Amino acid sequence: MIPLSVLDLAPVPSGGTVADALRNTLDLARRVDELGYRRYWLAEHHLAPGVASAAPQILIAAVAAATSRIRVGSGAVQTGHWTPLSIVEQFGTIDALHPGRIDLGLGRSGQRRAEAARLGAQPAPPKREAKVVDGLLLPAPFDARQLARLPAIGVHNELLQQPGAESPDFAAVVDDIAALLNGSYRSSQGHEAHATPGEHADLQLWILGSSGGQSAQVAGERGLPFAANYHVAPTNVLEAVTAYRKAFVPSAILDEPYVVVSADVVVAPTDEEARELASPYPLWVHSIRSRLAAIPFPTPADAATHHWRPEDWDLVADRVDTQFVGSPATVVASLETLQRVTGADELLITSITHDHADRVRGYALLAGEWARAGGEGERPDSSAGARE
Repeated sequence: MIPLSVLDLAPVPSGGTVADALRNTLDLARRVDELGYRRYWLAEHHLAPGVASAAPQILIAAVAAATSRIRVGSGAVQTGHWTPLSIVEQFGTIDALHPGRIDLGLGRSGQRRAEAARLGAQPAPPKREAKVVDGLLLPAPFDARQLARLPAIGVHNELLQQPGAESPDFAAVVDDIAALLNGSYRSSQGHEAHATPGEHADLQLWILGSSGGQSAQVAGERGLPFAANYHVAPTNVLEAVTAYRKAFVPSAILDEPYVVVSADVVVAPTDEEARELASPYPLWVHSIRSRLAAIPFPTPADAATHHWRPEDWDLVADRVDTQFVGSPATVVASLETLQRVTGADELLITSITHDHADRVRGYALLAGEWARAGGEGERPDSSAGARE
């Protein structure tokens, strides 16, 4: 069976508190552990009133303590404002408490923020139309230059990095983390350094990416597993997984490529009820795209009163159109298409509803239907990249 995993942002519901969101995360983790999901990953987001996962390392430790079987990890650590040593020590500590269950997912955040800040002065990229590939929608891309014009970009840079600091090259960060983990680190002057805790921790190292750029290249060239973000950047998902597989070199970790693909879903007993539960999602995404700050997740009633302008809808269309919403059978059919087209070895499911009970029920319904459907999928022929 193709495994299902969970990506959680610890969403804060409107009318709720951060404490509510964190309790909900622990409850959901216990439930999906029982349901047989393979991983539980926590995202890292900052300065967002509607997201309580600003310190995923702390949440990962709490979730691991509250569960017994499921792997727990980061999706992803924003490497632009952490040093390699701090990342290794933090996750080494968690692994020492929960050995063999921790995933360390790394994201290219600092460089991306710097690049985004420069986008505003650049001309518009070539226009790309939406297309459907074997049943999978690849929407017209969101114009990231709009984010570059937001004052919040500067605020994030000021608060997430020390004055004058610059994010190092992502490949160098990954290499330093790997060296600290395996005990081979040498400084630029040739001096040894050994992370305690962290060295020889029983962690799984992952790279997450939203395009066919550096993240996919780094993951492939170092023989690491790769997670492609269909739920964040659906337009680029095929470019990302193709670039990763093309760059893949067998390693001591993997003989052949291993790809996880994410999807945003809402599952309910009927298509109609699922659409109602998902109706606040466009408003929530709009807050991210217009302010870089997710609002507390609205109720369906609040979302129904919002007046949409065409230009507002343009900000969210790519993500709304690629959210899988419906009954268990409807969503499973969409996930099977996503898996078939991308050749994913695993699917990473993120789901947000206003009421926590609806979110828990959705993950339970999905797990049951996935098991009944067999959860079987197709993988690309990777024999050329496998170790002899």
